[in-house]
Amino acid sequence: MTRDLGRLSCRRGRQYKRQRSKSGRLISLASSAIFSLLFATASLAGTLEQAKRLHDRLAGVPANEAQLTAIAALLDQNRPIEAAYLAMETPAFYSTTLKLFAAPWTNIDQDKFEPLNDYSATVIGAIRDDVDFRQILQGDLLYVGRESLGLPPYNRSNNDHYLALEQGFVDLKQGLEAVSQASVTGLPITATAGVLTSRAAAKSFFYLGTNRAMLRFTLMNHLCTDLEPLKDNTRSPDRIRQDVSRSPGGDSRLFLNNCLACHSGMDPLAQAFAYYDYQFDRDGDPNGDSGRLSYNQSGMTDPQTGRRVQAKYHLNATTFPYGYVTEDDQWRNYWRQGVNQHLGWDPSLSGQGSGAKSLGQELANSAAFAQCQVKKVFNTVCLRDAESEADLAQISATTASFKQHDYQLKRAFAEVGAYCMGE
Repeated sequence: MTRDLGRLSCRRGRQYKRQRSKSGRLISLASSAIFSLLFATASLAGTLEQAKRLHDRLAGVPANEAQLTAIAALLDQNRPIEAAYLAMETPAFYSTTLKLFAAPWTNIDQDKFEPLNDYSATVIGAIRDDVDFRQILQGDLLYVGRESLGLPPYNRSNNDHYLALEQGFVDLKQGLEAVSQASVTGLPITATAGVLTSRAAAKSFFYLGTNRAMLRFTLMNHLCTDLEPLKDNTRSPDRIRQDVSRSPGGDSRLFLNNCLACHSGMDPLAQAFAYYDYQFDRDGDPNGDSGRLSYNQSGMTDPQTGRRVQAKYHLNATTFPYGYVTEDDQWRNYWRQGVNQHLGWDPSLSGQGSGAKSLGQELANSAAFAQCQVKKVFNTVCLRDAESEADLAQISATTASFKQHDYQLKRAFAEVGAYCMGE
């Protein structure tokens, strides 16, 4: 009896061990399955997180579930550029991201909340349509709201057309169309120069002054440099205007070491704008809100200069009577020699010309122009300046790609977005 109980006990022990071993294997298999599921879920979450970040950075608003899934699917297929283009299909990319991207370029304060205007609308439309971005400084190009929207027509003396677009929350992805700038502004085609001859640019940069501001802010906005870094006192002073004292405060050294270094290069370039001005009622409209771009066409004579040249180019002529007298709009780029060769001027161009259009071509074909646009895209999408060698390498690669893809800035947004989504 005892032996039977012992054998029974042994059998039960062996059964218990077999059951325990089997249960252990089942638990182990179940654990492996759960781990695999968790791993797969974590991988999916990583892709979804990248898709979310990519969309958020480009569009500025959260994606819906369908968008997120579609973008994530493209990322899983190792197609990040296509994923970025899909994210940019969101209307907010145009109405928010690109609006904030371009708005600071349109005003002296560089305020990103400046209302929509013909300058910023043209930048947005050019990016949307994959226009060669160099055209924004030289083309007979302007973007307006579609006629079917029933907006106030484009007016050379106010911004009502664009305010109606913005205040009506019009989808800029669908609501803008390209027109000939000459057809709505009355400028000759040869005098159009993209955003440089837009009403918004004229209001900000031809307002009073001597038109040097247009050159300065174009350099800041589109070549990413102010005048200070371009100072070069080895350039000839022969084109410096009469309004610049050669001995400010009675000390000629100040002119030789400071004024000459800027004006020797700036004045010959700013001469391109000699026929342009911004006209407004200084008493009744001191801010120039109802002003308009003025251009002295061929055959017109300014009563103060006796030439086509606007009167502002002869302001303060007695400051240094022996200075340069502006007689026409023939500009010349003295910065093609000296330290400012680093801006990468196009050797196929002559470095001189007549008027704003040819100057815009000179600036837009520089290496600095291409790199500047990409730097601004990087700052917009990555929400920071370039900080590391990897960042600089990405900017260099995207700049090369920007040129190779016919200066399509949307492509730069896509490439930078794909780079920054992993942060």
